[in-house]
Amino acid sequence: MGVHIIDRPSNADEQWLVSTVKELADKAGIGMPEVGVFGSPAANAFATGWNRNNALVAVSTGLLNKMSREEVKAVLGHEIGHVANGDMITLALIQGVVNAFVMFFARIIGSFVDRAIFKNENGHGIGFYVATFFAEMVLGVLASTIVFWFSRRREYRADIAGAELVSPAAMVSALARLQAEYDQPSDMPDEMVAFGISGEMKNTLAGLFMTHPPLDQRIAALKQRYAA
Repeated sequence: MGVHIIDRPSNADEQWLVSTVKELADKAGIGMPEVGVFGSPAANAFATGWNRNNALVAVSTGLLNKMSREEVKAVLGHEIGHVANGDMITLALIQGVVNAFVMFFARIIGSFVDRAIFKNENGHGIGFYVATFFAEMVLGVLASTIVFWFSRRREYRADIAGAELVSPAAMVSALARLQAEYDQPSDMPDEMVAFGISGEMKNTLAGLFMTHPPLDQRIAALKQRYAA
C-alpha cells in the first residue's frame, strides 16, 4: 500500500491525525495504533492488525483532501471500531474455519462418489480426485458467502462505532461523501478491499459476494438507529 507511518508528526495536519487517533483509541479502550497515510486520489481508509493493542490505522491522501476534519474523524472512528471489535482476526479465523470445512466435506463427497459410482472399494481412485476437485469449487463458492456476510455485518458495526465515538451526523456525512464518488477507482489491492471503509455498490445477487454493504443501506441504517 505504500503507507507512510507517522512516527513523528512533521506538520500540523499529521499532528492532528495522530492526536485524533489517540483520542478515539482512548475512548474505545484500545492501545494506540500506528497511524499512516497512503497516496491515493480516492477517499479511503483501512485498519489492520492482529489484536486490539497492536494495530495500524491508515487514511488516503484523497480522504484527507476531500473530507472535512469532522468527517475524517468519523472515518477514523469507524476504523478504530474495527480494531476494538477484533474484526481483522475474526475475519481471518472465520475464513480458516470455512476453508477447513470445505476441504473436509469435499473429501467425504469425493470418497462417496468413488465408492458408489466408480465402485472403488478404497475410495481413492480417479473418481475421488475429480469429485473432490469439483466439490471444493462448489462448496468454496457457497462457503464464501458466509465470509462475505460477516464482512458486511462488521461494516455496520464499525459505522455505529464511528457514530458513537464521534457523532451520527459526522458518520452519515462521511458515508455520503464516499457515496458521491462511488465510481472512482479505490487504488486498493484486492486483498485489502475488505479492510477499506468503502467497497462495491451492488444490490443484485452479486451483492452476496461483496465485502461491503451498499453505502445507501449503511446510511439508512444509521439514520434509522439514531432517528430523533
